[in-house]
Amino acid sequence: MNTIEVNKISKTYKTDKDAVKALDNISLSVNEKEIFGLIGPDGAGKTTLFRILTTLLLADEGDASVDGADVKKDYKKIRESVGYMPGKFSLYQDLTVEENLHFFATIFKTTVQENYDLIKDIYTQIEPFKTRRAGKLSGGMKQKLALCCALIHKPTVLFLDEPTTGVDPVSRKEFWEMLKSLQKQGITIMVSTPYMDEANLCDRIAFIQTGKILSVDTPQNIIQNFSKKLFAVKGKDMYKILLKLRDFPDVQTSYAFGDYHHVTLKNDDEKESEIKKYLTTELPDEDITVKTIQPGIEDSFMEYLNKS
Repeated sequence: MNTIEVNKISKTYKTDKDAVKALDNISLSVNEKEIFGLIGPDGAGKTTLFRILTTLLLADEGDASVDGADVKKDYKKIRESVGYMPGKFSLYQDLTVEENLHFFATIFKTTVQENYDLIKDIYTQIEPFKTRRAGKLSGGMKQKLALCCALIHKPTVLFLDEPTTGVDPVSRKEFWEMLKSLQKQGITIMVSTPYMDEANLCDRIAFIQTGKILSVDTPQNIIQNFSKKLFAVKGKDMYKILLKLRDFPDVQTSYAFGDYHHVTLKNDDEKESEIKKYLTTELPDEDITVKTIQPGIEDSFMEYLNKS
């Protein structure tokens, strides 16, 4: 059974001078009890889709449903059954941790005690700071409090819009461990992120760019469908090497990736020796190294971008 259905949704933001198409005829579905990742850079359309699915924004075209409820006709039902954590910290900064939690429980006509089992593992980490104002918490603590407030009414579906942006690596890891735990309790989770490494933590993902869905599949299948041999190139002056790679007629794509440049060739029959021969001739003092590597999720995203 699909918990979330999106069918040919489009949304355009209009100004006096221009019109920006945030979502362009997108369709996707999210299975029950699944962690589904919406992966893409800032401005790709992730937040717009989340706001439509949580009934905060109307689409121009298309339809969508959450837990079988239509986002237009049944918006009250959806608001009672979903939890939403927006990208920007949106709790009351002058209220304490405890006051924020009780406030949101009251809004949903429940109590902290009634649903405490659902948030216990998360709340115990911030409970020592329950009398501290929310605005004075660290980034990781703010995210944990926001997650508790999104869960306090025991939702069946959880929408998390870039929940780990600006959070330290340790807190990011802890946050994803919490999501796995919530999944085991039967909650369907749709999460957006600009971090490609988090894509591997999802059951399925959708690549989104400029309002269009590029691919929907498991992270493993997307990586396996990478269509080219991939090479990693390194040397002394990486910027100079990148410029030379882009001048090489046999190169199809080349882009910086950490300490290396990742490169694909137009002809898969060619080997790394061809790249090294070219670069060594053009840049004899750069101490060039070239090796064949396995693609990652970032490489797959770049390939879909080039295809689109």
